[in-house]
Amino acid sequence: MQWTDEAILLGVRRHGETSVIAEMMTRQRGRHLGMVRSGRSRTMQPVLQPGNRLEVTWRARLDEHIGEYRVEPVELRAGRLMESATAVYGVQALGSLLRLLPERDPHPHLFEALDVILDHLHEPASAGELFVRFELALLDDLGFGLDLEECAATGGREDLVFVSPKTGRAVSRAAGQPWADKMLALPDFLSPGTRRAADPESLARAFQLTRYFLDRHVYVPRGLEAGTAREGFCQAALKTLRSLAEPAELAAPKKIS
Repeated sequence: MQWTDEAILLGVRRHGETSVIAEMMTRQRGRHLGMVRSGRSRTMQPVLQPGNRLEVTWRARLDEHIGEYRVEPVELRAGRLMESATAVYGVQALGSLLRLLPERDPHPHLFEALDVILDHLHEPASAGELFVRFELALLDDLGFGLDLEECAATGGREDLVFVSPKTGRAVSRAAGQPWADKMLALPDFLSPGTRRAADPESLARAFQLTRYFLDRHVYVPRGLEAGTAREGFCQAALKTLRSLAEPAELAAPKKIS
């Protein structure tokens, strides 16, 4: 059997003296493993770095075999992804999220989303928001998608500020106020129709929102831990976003009493 596809490298592990087992996120075939002969050579090491975009050809005698990859570089962005803590942790965290999916299960829209995020991990103003949206898309593909489009109680689409921790559905301010202390906050940049960008406060709430449902539906039932990469990414993204907001706050004219 043989096929060729676009792929983004998620990670490698040693195999024998000179080869590696490469874990790819492919466009059409999902997360897929394969051996790369001489993958530890000086020529191949810069190519087989997490985040790099590749063209891969996979071959095996039978479909259930691990098979062998032939790899051609398309975009070697790993060097850029090592320049900031946000990017370093982000690559690791994204790989960990994709490992929650069954191997060889196609998710072409997640491949496209991954490709976009990797190109923006050095931009903290957008990296955190893109990461949250990626987690929401992953939850949806795992069968635990949130419904943030309309109020679960009234069906309205205005003033949605809560998320029910039981149903994962949005709730309006008026309908949810009696149970506000038990609700999760819906960050305004995730509200339907909004054009607002994430700020440090809303991004922190968004990280808490997706983490809650990942813990509830995925990590705890499987006996898994979220790992340190996600926490590292969240902290780095929030720290950088706050530092970008500080100059604007300092430049704002002070009110004279």
